[in-house]
Amino acid sequence: MPFDNSRRLTGSNLFFDAPGAVLDVVGVELDATLLGAWRERVARGRAHLGWAGALAPRFSGRAEIEPITWRRYPGGASLALAAPIDLLYTATELNEWALSASLFEREPGRWAALEEALVQAAAQAATPPAVPPVLDDRAALERLLRLAALEGHPSLRAVIDRATGHGLGWMYDDEGLTLGEGVGHADFTVSALPRADAVRWESVRNVPVALVTGSNGKTTTVRLLAACAQAQGWHAGYNCTDGVFLAGRLAVGGDFSGPMGARAVLRDARVQAAIIEAARGGILRRGLAANRADVAVVTNVSPDHFGDYGIDDLDAMAATKLVVANVVQPGGLVVLNANDPTLQRAAARVAAPIGWFATDFDLPLLAAHRARGGASAGVRAGRLVVASGTVEHDLGEIASMPLTIGGSAVYNVANIAAAALAATALGIGAATLRTVLARFGSSPADNPGRLMRFDVGGLRVVVDYAHNPEGLRGVLDVAHHLRGDGRLIMLLGQAGDRDDADIAELAATAAAARPDIVVIKETESYLRGRAAGEVPALLRASLLQHGLDAAQLIECPSEIAAVRSALVLARPGDVLLLPVHGYLARGEVVSLIGRLRSKEWSAGEPLLT
Repeated sequence: MPFDNSRRLTGSNLFFDAPGAVLDVVGVELDATLLGAWRERVARGRAHLGWAGALAPRFSGRAEIEPITWRRYPGGASLALAAPIDLLYTATELNEWALSASLFEREPGRWAALEEALVQAAAQAATPPAVPPVLDDRAALERLLRLAALEGHPSLRAVIDRATGHGLGWMYDDEGLTLGEGVGHADFTVSALPRADAVRWESVRNVPVALVTGSNGKTTTVRLLAACAQAQGWHAGYNCTDGVFLAGRLAVGGDFSGPMGARAVLRDARVQAAIIEAARGGILRRGLAANRADVAVVTNVSPDHFGDYGIDDLDAMAATKLVVANVVQPGGLVVLNANDPTLQRAAARVAAPIGWFATDFDLPLLAAHRARGGASAGVRAGRLVVASGTVEHDLGEIASMPLTIGGSAVYNVANIAAAALAATALGIGAATLRTVLARFGSSPADNPGRLMRFDVGGLRVVVDYAHNPEGLRGVLDVAHHLRGDGRLIMLLGQAGDRDDADIAELAATAAAARPDIVVIKETESYLRGRAAGEVPALLRASLLQHGLDAAQLIECPSEIAAVRSALVLARPGDVLLLPVHGYLARGEVVSLIGRLRSKEWSAGEPLLT
């Protein structure tokens, strides 16, 4: 097959601010002639289906979009077309036919078996199409009309148009239609979609919504924003890599940083403010779940997950993250990191008002932005300041905020500035922010898995999620701040879906910190296509290459075994840095530390647990 991934885009996405379909093409040279043939067939199909006029629905509606587009990347390309929200299966069929028919037209000998391959693939699909694929242009266009007639819900578009006219959020997927958000939402099943005049519009409303994305710091920023919303008196719901939470309590555990988690929050009738973590993968696979937001935050952009879906450089990653800016409503704010040069460059493409945050409140970019009346946040003379134009609010001493560990966790200083600026844009007052910032992070329960600190048996233990070089570098700085005269013992592991160079770079980052002992772990819940032992071998080779001695390296077959080994090796005064990635493994680690504390265990003694 000439493509390996065909998917529906149900929300604002990398290609356009509208629903649609995208096809990832590999192993085929897409020259201008072939792309032209594909585009011409897509345009003909859209016209035949009646999609050539104004799209319904749109999301932000700020600017005209190009409804047929593509982007190249090394080894392939993504071909995308915009489509009505109720006809996305039909759109994927149109996309696949347009490419396949164009390939067959150009090289019929090479692609003689393509139509049969399409038929077989369709027959094996979870929901086989009612009409098998064909390549002949006339027959294919008639087939698309039949598919659209079976799939479409014309009344749905009228309802969504009315919701958009009222400024209401909405979602439509396999579960049905949702109008409004949180406490103000109403649900309708696919089999019982309402007429526009049958909806009780007066009972449907929005709640404050914040979207948070970035390469590092997303979950911490989400949790801090949720804590601020809760302190404001709202029942806050949020989703992240640990699950879906309501009022700080776990509703369902697991990685819910994608569209599924966002929908779970926005469809919860108890939620009065929604804080949504929007991870890169979900944006690329399906687009955003939320089609409106009051504020969006991009914490930073780093070279993590390069290669997935054709994203292979920082500018493309920034474009992916900045999809969240598409749905920020009039009067809202897009909060960006002024210390990130890639985001500085990309900001010119953002239509919504921007608020800049930085570790230095007097950074020239921030000062110039304030002079134009813009919003900003940062640190001046050791204190966090948030401002809108000339109006400034002092939110307290940074070193006294538990999340910063005396100011040594510089990356958390940035996360705090981002959250404070976003919270202000949501209408949360300065007094509330001061209260939350003065306490958040003092308990490991405030931010599970992120910079959790424990004193046990004469050791200082840090449990964190650091999973890429930038994140690891930041938490290593904190470990050195805590270290004193003791040794640094650390765990090191990586998910299998990174390429060899990325895995080696993570180990190089660890080696540069000159740890005394590195316990190389198999991250058993994140093998992701690698054989057991493959990632640890790559880490070990890179650590040796970058100056560590074999006697400093220990290998363990699981995260828990690695943690126990680190504890056994430790002596009083040591600092243990434990990047633990598995959700269940982290729970076991915290439980183990609790048992050691209760037994008044001391480093150097057998664990006995």
